[in-house]
Amino acid sequence: MLHRDQPRTSAPAVGARGPRIVASVLPADLARLGEEVAALEAAGVDWIQWDVMDACFVPNLTFGPDVIAAARRHTALPFEAQLMVANPDVLIARCVEAGCERVIVHAESTHNLHRSLMHVAESGGRAGVAMNPATPVEAVVNVLDLVDLVLVMTVNPGFGGQAYLHSMEPKLRAARAAIEATGRTIWLEVDGGIAPQTIVSCAGAGADVFVTGSTLFQDPQGPAHAVQELRALAAQGMGQRQA
Repeated sequence: MLHRDQPRTSAPAVGARGPRIVASVLPADLARLGEEVAALEAAGVDWIQWDVMDACFVPNLTFGPDVIAAARRHTALPFEAQLMVANPDVLIARCVEAGCERVIVHAESTHNLHRSLMHVAESGGRAGVAMNPATPVEAVVNVLDLVDLVLVMTVNPGFGGQAYLHSMEPKLRAARAAIEATGRTIWLEVDGGIAPQTIVSCAGAGADVFVTGSTLFQDPQGPAHAVQELRALAAQGMGQRQA
């Protein structure tokens, strides 16, 4: 469990395009979920990701909109829902109603990705699109006009605590190139195995948003220390990319 008495770290200004550290709540103590999200806010994370799993698209079962709504009143942080589900369209509006500013749809989960992403906007949310490791960047290039975030999974989804796949870094570079070609401001997010040992290289490959769970919850010096360390290392990697 996280503790609320950790010193708060400073997040970048809203308009800045510095690295964003996003907390996955998969490792949280679900019996104290309100306290956990409040502690993550105090630790300085930029927003919270809810890994919505249905035991069908992935082999695990986690949160639904009712749980997200219950946690919403405990923090002012933005929420995003990553829909790791076989039928995302039935949950999009409910996740927005539960308090998620962004809903991320997996390219592999729907027969009509364009329509599903439009449904997010119609429901009042911002849309993101995610790709599993085996899915090429070409699967999402024709929907980049509908999203403000692209998520490259650096593990196969379904469980927390997995090892980062370094083989995804060429894919991150390809995703960054596709984003730059649009001329639009789109975040490039990575999720899976993000830790001090991996964040510099994936930032150097093009990412600017980093989802982490185990690293925050297991840092012996507390989550605020983890956030500060990850943010500094991500900035280092982004600086190498721009040099």
